[in-house]
Amino acid sequence: MTMNNPLLDFADLPAFDRIRPEHVAPAIDTLLQASEAALERVTGADFPADWIAIARELDVATERLGRAWGAVSHLNSVADTPELRAAYNEALPRVTEFWTRLGADERLYAKYKAISPAALNAEQRQAHSNALRNFVLGGAELTGAAKARYAAIQERQAELSQKFSEHTLDATDAWAYYASTEELEGVPADVQQATRAAAEAEAEGKAGHKLTLKMPCYLPVMQFAKSSELRHKLYRAYVTRASDQAEGEGQKFDNGALIREILALRQEEARLLGYRNFGEVSVVPKMADSPEQVIQFLRDLAVKARPYAERDVADLRAYARDALGMADPQPWDWPYVSERLKEARYAFSEQELKEYFTAPRVIAGLFKIVETLFEVAIRRDTAPVWHPAVEFYRIERDGRLVGQFYLDQPARAGKRGGAWMDDVRARWLRPDNGQLQTPVAHMVCNFAEGVGDKPPLLTHDDVITLFHEFGHGLHHLLTQVNERDVSGISGVEWDAVELPSQFMENFCWEWDVLRHMTAHVETGEPLPRALYDKMIAAKNFQSGMQTLRQIEFSLYDMLLHTEHDPAQDFLPLLDRVRDEVAVLKPPAWSRTPHTFSHIFAGGYAAGYYSYKWAEVLSADAYAAFEETAGNKGLPNVETGRKYRQAILEAGGSRPALESFKAFRGREPSLDALLRHQGMAHS
Repeated sequence: MTMNNPLLDFADLPAFDRIRPEHVAPAIDTLLQASEAALERVTGADFPADWIAIARELDVATERLGRAWGAVSHLNSVADTPELRAAYNEALPRVTEFWTRLGADERLYAKYKAISPAALNAEQRQAHSNALRNFVLGGAELTGAAKARYAAIQERQAELSQKFSEHTLDATDAWAYYASTEELEGVPADVQQATRAAAEAEAEGKAGHKLTLKMPCYLPVMQFAKSSELRHKLYRAYVTRASDQAEGEGQKFDNGALIREILALRQEEARLLGYRNFGEVSVVPKMADSPEQVIQFLRDLAVKARPYAERDVADLRAYARDALGMADPQPWDWPYVSERLKEARYAFSEQELKEYFTAPRVIAGLFKIVETLFEVAIRRDTAPVWHPAVEFYRIERDGRLVGQFYLDQPARAGKRGGAWMDDVRARWLRPDNGQLQTPVAHMVCNFAEGVGDKPPLLTHDDVITLFHEFGHGLHHLLTQVNERDVSGISGVEWDAVELPSQFMENFCWEWDVLRHMTAHVETGEPLPRALYDKMIAAKNFQSGMQTLRQIEFSLYDMLLHTEHDPAQDFLPLLDRVRDEVAVLKPPAWSRTPHTFSHIFAGGYAAGYYSYKWAEVLSADAYAAFEETAGNKGLPNVETGRKYRQAILEAGGSRPALESFKAFRGREPSLDALLRHQGMAHS
């Protein structure tokens, strides 16, 4: 069995085309046994407290376990089937139990404490210091019943997060509405074609248009459909997904009880570790000093953004009343009103813009910038994939392989929503064979597919998302660090990890970048300057409202993990946060927390603020490019090299603030962010 098991083949890239649900259990058994044996060897009394010796035994074994489990988790996210889900859920408790035990093993902790930092190089010292901190956070200093309870909490949390994720995916996939062509008046033609094709593709070939809650369908209906009734129907289904307010059968996916239990377990975990709340645990490995500092940062930013947000809402209300005859717009009307106001004010439509962003052209443009700025070449490559739509590429510098990545663009059933970057393997000078292992990443999006023989069209937001995930990918792939635990994104503080991703988003607004990556789907003409100028004029449209919305999520997340009593209902706190920062409120039946996967199933617990925190860093970093741009406005290659070396190549090998200062020569400042978002006082 093990001979033919693709999950046990580490010679090259994962055999995604051959991995089957029945491979999961035997592979995980084998790799857990090997990791257990390695742990026993390195914690033996006669085993030296030596960094390389421990890595050669333990890290080699656990890295294989991590890679195999990573492949299974990845497939579970992008190609979910009942059989794979069952295999994943069967193995999850055993994998979680092992990692928890490893991170809390007092024998291993003692071994690491006995390693002299003086015997290590700079990268190893950083990894060693992180390891000691992680042992403490992992419960290595707990004993007896407390230690056992800590382990049980980790296992239960993994189970609950997975369940939360499944409910969110299933609730999203389960809902559909078949609309008539009349109901879709105003909805863009390409969306109407796609929804019509989706209805025809149903088993019995349904009449009308199949509407779903997946973003490529949901968003354009909310923005463009003239029927308020249709928008209401979709909005209600969307904001009540996976909750007690879902329609009919949909209530079986209610995440409410899971949220309550997750919050209670996190609070208990924090107390076991000697902290007052989970927010305090969360910031230990981050740039922020304390939850209070984060809360203060968010509230200060809210005060600065509020006047702009209030003006945004006043504009919307006036336009709805005067131009659209809507005396009392409802929450499901705002996306439509916003889109109409944007078109009226800037003579600019997202739909018109989208015709110029064909996926192949955008990808080619993205690669061109990366190649120019970071002095690399990106080429098509071959590897086994999980779906025919997946593409695979290699990055080279001076003919040498730097890294490789998978790109999975289209939305489909069985693929969770959103966009993300994940690592397949890290750059590592392997201690077992002395070979340099090059990094590999996944970049996953959920874009609309092409209709008929036309290429997929991306909205400008999709383009920004693609650049964002690619920024994460570059952070992982361009690293020059040889120590696995601090190479690429590993070991980077969570609230700095969004710096390279948000940094890349800035290029999506540059004329010299956009004109080379656009071609009209019918005529092949590049984006006209006049349309670009309108897009730029509209860039900060509602930026005050959008900033407050992000602050609302961030503040709710941090207060939920600091001030909130898990025994109480978690919804009133959200109302309090909205009373403080929101300018538009959703209806009482809205259930945002029930699909807030970032904090309940995605590693951002008491860390959602990271997006805003890192945006300060990324805006300031990008300002260096604005300051050194050539006469054509093209990014300066010297600045690109400096940024690459100071931030991307350094990975997690030193604190993020040091990397930032190495690039900018000073501490970060809020000014660039406020200026970029049109909220600076001139």
